[in-house]
Amino acid sequence: MTGRILALFCAFAGFSPAQTPTPEPPTIKLEDAIVRARQYAGQIQSATSSVLQAREDTRQARAGRLPSLSAFNQFIYTQGNGTPSGVFVANDGVHIYNEQAVVHQELLSIVRHGEVDRALAAEAVAQAKIDIAARGLNQTVIQNYFAIVSAQRKAANAQRAVAEAERFLDITQKQEKGGEAAHADVIKAQIDLAQRRRDLADARLNAEKAKIALGVLIFPSFSAEFNVVDDLQNPAVLPPIAEAQSQAAASSPDVKAASAGVQQAGLDVSVARYQYLPSLALDFFYGIDANQFAIHSAEAQATGRSTLPNFEVENRKNLGYAAQATLNIPVWNWGATRSKVKQAELRRDQAQLDFSVAQRTLQSNLAAAYTEARGALAQIESLRSSVDLSTESLRLTLLRYQAGEATALEVVDAQNTVNTARNALDDGLARYRVALALLQTLTGAI
Repeated sequence: MTGRILALFCAFAGFSPAQTPTPEPPTIKLEDAIVRARQYAGQIQSATSSVLQAREDTRQARAGRLPSLSAFNQFIYTQGNGTPSGVFVANDGVHIYNEQAVVHQELLSIVRHGEVDRALAAEAVAQAKIDIAARGLNQTVIQNYFAIVSAQRKAANAQRAVAEAERFLDITQKQEKGGEAAHADVIKAQIDLAQRRRDLADARLNAEKAKIALGVLIFPSFSAEFNVVDDLQNPAVLPPIAEAQSQAAASSPDVKAASAGVQQAGLDVSVARYQYLPSLALDFFYGIDANQFAIHSAEAQATGRSTLPNFEVENRKNLGYAAQATLNIPVWNWGATRSKVKQAELRRDQAQLDFSVAQRTLQSNLAAAYTEARGALAQIESLRSSVDLSTESLRLTLLRYQAGEATALEVVDAQNTVNTARNALDDGLARYRVALALLQTLTGAI
């Protein structure tokens, strides 16, 4: 019913549903794919959440150094026994009301910056881990992106191989009609054509699977309807190794995270040592602590205090203030503080080791990526030459076959050789671009 209504509406409007233009799938460059992956991938969102949490730790550490204000509200009831204070002589009366504003300040925390500096270092570590996650994601996107390009090129090569096999089948059939070739050559050409068509179907399937792997990363909801830009024929220039090393050392998030980790671990030692020092706190109370919830007592009230000249006081003032200073000096805690300091020192030593490992790992990864890119670049010209030679060999073999000087097996072998050479060239171009892109990732270029 819905389809019929749609058809009637389209007819009234002067067009048919078949004429509705289908939107073209988007064409995505490598840079666009990386930006999209960073926007939608869960790794970046998780790392960003860690940064936000670390930022709140910094706010809390800074707030801990400032005075705090709280409202103290309390009512105490004591069982009466005929005396002003009731059964508990420590209380001031049967009914006690506490309504006070309390200001608390740890005075020595003002000069101790360890907690805040440690939180800042932890925030720097979390921020660096965003870049670490981004670079790991970059590598996955780069590999998947060029896997699509390579698979599409192989599909194009397979299509060319099908056309060449069809041409060879046509030649064998004509040769057989002219009595110049045996029927076995026609059968061989048919078998070869069927294999080429299967190879084409597999190549197209591989291209679709490669799109699926990348589409999961670069779209908010899964889609494999997109195109990629094939720029393998114009490889970028490989930078000098010294330039790559300096850029990698300056931009490596792994090294930055390890360096911030060393700083954080060092501050952990300082914070642990704070427990050896005394603490000095100041508290200021302002409000009501009385037997009546009022600023002034309106009637004579027994205070229960024998030091007053009058046992009962009229118009007693209930609103007032008090202050106290507390000095807490640590004396003995069975070595717990010493153990915490030792533990923090061990973490600091481990952080320094991790920093050294991060530096060496960066140098190793950079050298491996540079060697891979240089090796792949060195083979490209040789691979191009192999394609040219195998293409010429196929042409000459076909001419020899038509002249009766070559067999069908030689033609099929020449077709296999040229198809292998084409795929090898595309693999070499993709290998160089992947290695170069990974090198650019290590140097912070992308």
